[in-house]
Amino acid sequence: MNRIRQFPILGAALAQGLAAIVSLGLAVILAGRMPPLALVFVVLAVQVGLAMAVTWRLRLPVWWLWIAALFPLALALVLNLGSLPAWPFGLAFLMIYLFFSNTARERVPLYLSNRQTAETMLGLMRERKAKTFIDLGCGFGGVVRAVAGEDRQAYGVETAPMTFLIAWLLSRLARRGTIMRQDIWATDLSRMDVTYAFLSPEPMAQLYAKAKAEMAPGSLLVSNSFAVPDVEPSEIWELSDRRKTQLFLYAMTGP
Repeated sequence: MNRIRQFPILGAALAQGLAAIVSLGLAVILAGRMPPLALVFVVLAVQVGLAMAVTWRLRLPVWWLWIAALFPLALALVLNLGSLPAWPFGLAFLMIYLFFSNTARERVPLYLSNRQTAETMLGLMRERKAKTFIDLGCGFGGVVRAVAGEDRQAYGVETAPMTFLIAWLLSRLARRGTIMRQDIWATDLSRMDVTYAFLSPEPMAQLYAKAKAEMAPGSLLVSNSFAVPDVEPSEIWELSDRRKTQLFLYAMTGP
């Protein structure tokens, strides 16, 4: 289970595989007993439903539920590629770039922090009387808007174009937080009391080194779900949400 939480694509593949076994078995059983078009719809519905159920049971982030639902439809489109115009696929690749362009470059997929995590970060800021906060790879900026207040400055950093635009617009409309489109590695952490990140296992050692070099003694690095390798966290908080989110807290002691 820990392996799947670290690499959710494994869980997504498992969900699709289990659903496919059941769907194919159902197709064999029902073949010849119902019209072909109806059979396709039934099998597709079972595939989507089971894949989403397994994804939910594995407690993967919510956006993997959408992938579980859309993957069979995308596969059906690919199988009928010869009879379809090219523009839907061009549009699909464009949307993938706009939302997930930082996945290959920074080895960081789009993980979205849930509401309980955002509320926990707000409580942490209040408890520590912290004034400055930054979310590295902020997604749609929910944590930034939750933390921002009259006596707290909250910033979010995002590189994927459409994800940044949505986060920026939502924060502007709510008048809460500042969203910046820039590389997390070019972001100055020296003024931050709390740095929060929900990234992936790959960049954690590099992120910790950056935080340790830039953040002031007494400040805090908080990582959602992914621990820094070979570094003992100051605290580990386990939330009571559905996916049992773990927050790894690292107190900075200076370079």
